[in-house]
Amino acid sequence: MKLVFAGTPEVAVPALDALIASDRHEVAAVVTRPDAPAGRGRRLVASPVAQRAEEAGIEVLKPVRPRDEDFLARLREIAPDCCPVVAYGALLPRVALDIPAKGWVNLHFSLLPAWRGAAPVQHAILAGDEMTGASTFQIEEGLDSGPVYGVITEHVRPTDTSGDLLTRLAFAGSGLLAATMDGIEDGTLKAVPQPTAGVTLAPKLTVEAAQVDWHAPALRVDRVVRGCTPAPGAWTAFRGERLKLVNVHLHPDRAELAPGELMVGKNHVYAGTGSHAVELLWVQPQGKKPMPAADWARGVRIAPGEKLGAADVG
Repeated sequence: MKLVFAGTPEVAVPALDALIASDRHEVAAVVTRPDAPAGRGRRLVASPVAQRAEEAGIEVLKPVRPRDEDFLARLREIAPDCCPVVAYGALLPRVALDIPAKGWVNLHFSLLPAWRGAAPVQHAILAGDEMTGASTFQIEEGLDSGPVYGVITEHVRPTDTSGDLLTRLAFAGSGLLAATMDGIEDGTLKAVPQPTAGVTLAPKLTVEAAQVDWHAPALRVDRVVRGCTPAPGAWTAFRGERLKLVNVHLHPDRAELAPGELMVGKNHVYAGTGSHAVELLWVQPQGKKPMPAADWARGVRIAPGEKLGAADVG
């Protein structure tokens, strides 16, 4: 089939690579979000998908909105058979959905109908799911509600961050998307409507949602830190500034600390929760790079009884 691939971040690159490598399909063009400011200089930088497509000599389309007439006209000229999508980042209007003969097919990182929305991997970790996966489905105007072509499953490991899990799903899902294109092309694969039961939503996580509640049980604190890493980044207040929590470790044998209370040893930093303590392994003070929590604690000279989250961030 002639394909137009739509995607934007690094997590979409493995799927693009798999389709470029396929001897059954031609990636005629790539659709991605416009260049965005990045780095300290805030200069405009092309998306990872755009950079990979340019390396491969593939035409890149960067519409500000997918309903822009110039973009729609070019898409009609290319006349793709199908448009595979991975984390494109914009809603596709009906006029665009109707252009490819076999529609737009999305690779979504959950077992639909669970975790429809922008942050399925983060919400799976926050909810404590032991199993997740990826699904390919036909895009329709509803939110991730179209019929499903295929799924793969993936165990959520006890120490997985959302970044760890998303990386594994991106590579495993790339094979699923390529196989889905093959099945659509030869007519052996039919989309099956999603169940009406078991629908859960996974909206984008806000910075406010990533703030750690030290009165919550230690298991919840651990899930928030893992689920919000690397983005938007779990954090807490300390002396009126934000302290990002990069990773923590559960310590069920330490229950003597009050919620948020810090205890510093020679090479360890513990924080109390609503149940038992967690050990802070790596933290990132405001305006600084990540560092071992023990080094941070020595630098700030924590007073006895001092707590995390005890003051609002200024």
